[in-house]
Amino acid sequence: MDNVYMKRALDLSLNGIGKTSPNPLVGAVIVKDGKIIGEGYHEYYGGPHAEVNAIKSAKEDVEGATIYVTLEPCSHYGKTPPCVDLLVSKKISKVVISMIDPNPKVAGKGIEILRKNGIEVVIGILEKEARKVNEIFLKYIRDKKPFCILKTAMTIDGKIATKTGESMWITNEKSRSYVHELRNQVSGIMVGVNTIISDNPSLTTRLEHGGIDATRIIVDSSLRIPLKSKVLNINSPKNTIIATTKNADSKKIEKLKNIEGVEVVVAPMKEYRVDLKYLFDYLGQKCIDSVLVEGGSTLNFSVVKECLVDKVITFLAPKIIGGKDAKTSIGGDGFERLTDAVILHDIQISNFDEDIMIEAYTREEMS
Repeated sequence: MDNVYMKRALDLSLNGIGKTSPNPLVGAVIVKDGKIIGEGYHEYYGGPHAEVNAIKSAKEDVEGATIYVTLEPCSHYGKTPPCVDLLVSKKISKVVISMIDPNPKVAGKGIEILRKNGIEVVIGILEKEARKVNEIFLKYIRDKKPFCILKTAMTIDGKIATKTGESMWITNEKSRSYVHELRNQVSGIMVGVNTIISDNPSLTTRLEHGGIDATRIIVDSSLRIPLKSKVLNINSPKNTIIATTKNADSKKIEKLKNIEGVEVVVAPMKEYRVDLKYLFDYLGQKCIDSVLVEGGSTLNFSVVKECLVDKVITFLAPKIIGGKDAKTSIGGDGFERLTDAVILHDIQISNFDEDIMIEAYTREEMS
């Protein structure tokens, strides 16, 4: 039954999507005498942890019970007191954990405290599933850089628009709705300035139940963004970051800085464009733990070339556009040799009616 209860805890953890960043998604289930008596999850950043919520919800005394938790209970003071102290004081008899917390402040210390207090600890139940749930947290806590998801949408012949630039809509409504689910999961959404000029998107999260906007990040090396762009004139709790270079007009930089909710970052140049590695480091320092890249073909290739992409999500629509001048999803100069091609791992395929979604990772250790 360990797998059953842990699966329930993992399902509960998903309720925190979009609300806990940069903290992990965590769920907890308390079992006593073969039945669930309490459950909870980490609901929002700075709020009570999953273990606390599970104990608060318990229908009876938790003394002697087993708690299933998807991540090692914390052992340090942060926004909340250590969860291990609570588990010890409540006389929990057994703690079943999916995975050890890689945060150096925890990293096995919570398990050690539990065992020293006579509590049985089991580790590794549904660990692979737990790592996938918290893939963003794991990358960020290890590297302090955003987990990068490259999202593309194309026809079956690889086109993202006709030769005249028409692109609305390549994919169907269900696929486009799922993209807003993705936006709800990340801290930042990144596009190039060409996308702003051609499509004038708002880059907000639009879901039936609301959803949470991500920070909008515009890569604009020479600061061509129109001042009337939606991303600069939008009612959103999240900022818009414009990443540019020293080639930008200083007067326009000042105009943009005077717009409420707009931040301008003058990044170093690499090959006459914004140095994307610098930008991702900068975003990591601002606690942006994940970025969904929805750029045009030039930006898409740039993030691939710089080895910044962790995960690729591609939507394929059963349409044929054709045309040598119609853009593909990955442009730029491209790699000259097949040996330089990025090999994807852990391929997963889903359907949104007639559309196909392919999900994969750029490195084996991510899968």
